[in-house]
Amino acid sequence: MHQQYQLKHGKPYPSGSKYTEKGVNFSIFSRYAEEVELLLFSSAETDEPFQVIRLNKDINRTFFSWHVYVAKLPAGTWYTWRMDGQGQARDSGFRFEKEKHLLDPWAQAVSHKRWNRKAACNPGNNVLTSMRCMVTDDHYDWEGDVPLAIRSEKAIVYELHVGGFTRHSSSKVKHPGTFSGLIEKIPYLQKLGISHVELLPVMAFDEQDVPPKTAELGLKNYWGYSTHSFFSPHPGYCVTPEQGTHVQEFKDLVKALHKAGIGVIMDVVFNHTAEAGADGPVINFRGIGGKSFYHTDNADKSILRDYTGCGNTVNANHPLVARFIISCLEYWVREMHVDGFRFDLASAMARGENGEVLQDPPVLWGIELSEQLIKTKLIAEAWDAAGLYQVGSFPGYRWAEWNGRYRDIIRQFVRGDKGLLSELATRISGSSDLYQHQGRLPINSINFVTCHDGFTLYDLFSYNEKHNAANGEDNRDGCSNNLSYNSGVEGNTDNADILEFRKKQAKNVFTILLLSQGVPMLLAGDEVLHSQRGNNNCYCQDNELSWIDWTLAEKNADVLRFVQEMIALRKRHPAIMRRRFLTGEIANEKKLADVTWHGLEIDKPLWFDPEARLLAFTLTGTENDETDLHIIMNMSDESASVQLPVITGQKWAVALDTSQQSPYDIISPNKQKPYKGNSYIVHDKSVIIFESIAIKRPALLSLF
Repeated sequence: MHQQYQLKHGKPYPSGSKYTEKGVNFSIFSRYAEEVELLLFSSAETDEPFQVIRLNKDINRTFFSWHVYVAKLPAGTWYTWRMDGQGQARDSGFRFEKEKHLLDPWAQAVSHKRWNRKAACNPGNNVLTSMRCMVTDDHYDWEGDVPLAIRSEKAIVYELHVGGFTRHSSSKVKHPGTFSGLIEKIPYLQKLGISHVELLPVMAFDEQDVPPKTAELGLKNYWGYSTHSFFSPHPGYCVTPEQGTHVQEFKDLVKALHKAGIGVIMDVVFNHTAEAGADGPVINFRGIGGKSFYHTDNADKSILRDYTGCGNTVNANHPLVARFIISCLEYWVREMHVDGFRFDLASAMARGENGEVLQDPPVLWGIELSEQLIKTKLIAEAWDAAGLYQVGSFPGYRWAEWNGRYRDIIRQFVRGDKGLLSELATRISGSSDLYQHQGRLPINSINFVTCHDGFTLYDLFSYNEKHNAANGEDNRDGCSNNLSYNSGVEGNTDNADILEFRKKQAKNVFTILLLSQGVPMLLAGDEVLHSQRGNNNCYCQDNELSWIDWTLAEKNADVLRFVQEMIALRKRHPAIMRRRFLTGEIANEKKLADVTWHGLEIDKPLWFDPEARLLAFTLTGTENDETDLHIIMNMSDESASVQLPVITGQKWAVALDTSQQSPYDIISPNKQKPYKGNSYIVHDKSVIIFESIAIKRPALLSLF
């Protein structure tokens, strides 16, 4: 017989479970519940609770918070909630089911051990198949760690999947697919030279949330865009989740990355939840009173408005929901030391309670103006699944945006499309057309060519069409407009010329991306030419199709070296990392314009040539001791002789030529030699970078 713990009234704040040595305070919000029970379990797998606490609304309710204090209850206790309430009519918008076990939305550790999504969709008691929460002790020795303060113009973001980064057997880590496994790969990240990792969703998500046909194939939700517990690290990425070590293991990762000088950006999903559409499971918000939490039809509250393509849309600008979201973000910064957030389908959060697009959405401004988040990086995927596209117009000033227009123009240009030079110049200069008129800066643009969603960089030059049959949706899923080119053969080939061409195209993309003003983002695995065999929607592929094969780091060591050196080149040139837009005017002591544009001849860019696929430009160093850069990008099918500018007191040295074999494709400054000619032969589909070298004048002989 398990001990029955004594109870006190408890307090409404803070929400969730708060442990002290004297006991645990539980508090949960529900405006419309009339009966509330707290159930305590000795483990995540115990069949029945050892104590059921029925709350009295006269003494355990303050306004809309239900609370109780359990004296001497130890950390490590597992628990769920049950609620019943008014409004069972179909069109009321409520889904109170008094037998359903509910997760605490503020839980910091949850278990999926016995979870069955189908059982949560059906009526009845799911005690044997429900998820459970654990009371945690939040004591942790940070050893002086604080969130990093890396300036955005110096940021180089690396998007990775915590599980897939080390789950392959070739990773050779002790605990593959975990936060701990990622810690073992920090030396690799340091050598690569990135400043931040952007982690695909690591808040606890439902791995069973996939379409029925996909589930029949034994596949599961791999990417993690199906959050249910916004305060809990995902148990699937923990070594000992049954012990409730979620928070500690995540903090260990953050602390280790910070010690290596690497910031942590979390990909967060506040546009929808794992509870899906009207027939979806009851997990937490729906059973607590989802009428407020989700967008619903005005006439029939049982109908959920779907602006996300996932069955529901979080009603982010409802006052209580907005407070929940902001307090959650503040928690991850204050308690977990996270350095930034990338918001999935962020434009869904710009919608009002009737679905209308708000000019000044309270939740987005609340995030921007939060004092606790003032140094936190905020990145928006500035569109939703219902057609709202806000790249260049996302509400607020501090928010950076995934620049989809940058992605598309770089893909088209490198593919060889014609007549793109004017927009290309605008994109690599920081997209002033999108941001300058609002008083925003180049750092508002997150420049990327590939991300988790779509082709990998290698596949971008290996496939004309998506190949997603393995997902179980008859190749209907995933984007069909990839702006890709298979280089002459669809998929795998033994043709050495095609393989070399694909490698060169990858180098071209890395070069242009890391030369562009704004914040570059790389997709993990691209630097070693990781392929997903043409699948551009691997959301359900928790297998070797998605996992990083670490043998590629040896097989494609030349490309990995190229990326490392190109990142180093970016870092030694503040001219590429400007905080303000280029003007084309003289703005420094060198008495040279910050940028000048060229074509085959100096000062003659081919803006109005519809056939042109060559652009050259000169970037002047921002400081006296910074060398200047001259860049030539030729994506035509023919080589060209291109004039070089003459700058008094200096010569040019070839720093990079993507047409050359390693190690001559990129040359570090200590190995560069002055180039003697006034023009340079730029081969087809190649990018060239020259760095300036000051001319050393001979010393005058003394006559005395």
